[in-house]
Amino acid sequence: MTKKIALYPGTFDPLTYGHLDIIKRAIKIVDILYVGIAHNKNKKTLFNIKEREEIVSKTLKLLPKKLRKKIKTVNFSGLTVNYCKKVNANILIRGLRVVADFEYEFQLAGMNNNLNKNVQTIFLMAEIQNQAISSNMVKEIASLGGDVAKFVPKPVLLLIKKKFKKL
Repeated sequence: MTKKIALYPGTFDPLTYGHLDIIKRAIKIVDILYVGIAHNKNKKTLFNIKEREEIVSKTLKLLPKKLRKKIKTVNFSGLTVNYCKKVNANILIRGLRVVADFEYEFQLAGMNNNLNKNVQTIFLMAEIQNQAISSNMVKEIASLGGDVAKFVPKPVLLLIKKKFKKL
């Protein structure tokens, strides 16, 4: 039987409970899940690629060992479908929070399918309590001195607090 290998790409700047929710859901339907931290020169991020890798790695260590064994954390640049080919992933996992996400994600899935017919996109919805959380909102709240503890896992919270003390 062919292994179901998936890539869940994102900038994860920072990783939120919404992202973690999607990771937990995805790992139930695939054999191997690559959490792909994207390096996109066109996106201005608060955390550099090494910091984002640290955030994701520390957070995933909080998951049960049986789940962690099925997850690989990687970083990549370039076209997502090209990275899928590199790791033999034939599934792309994308999270949906609100209806506004769908239009963009639908277009992205269509373009990815045109670029590589062997990669299928699966949309997963976060739990209702995580649907309003976005990395951009978390960064804005934190930059204004707000408490983001209920939106991000503890390793992320510590790095956010450290980052905003420096700014």
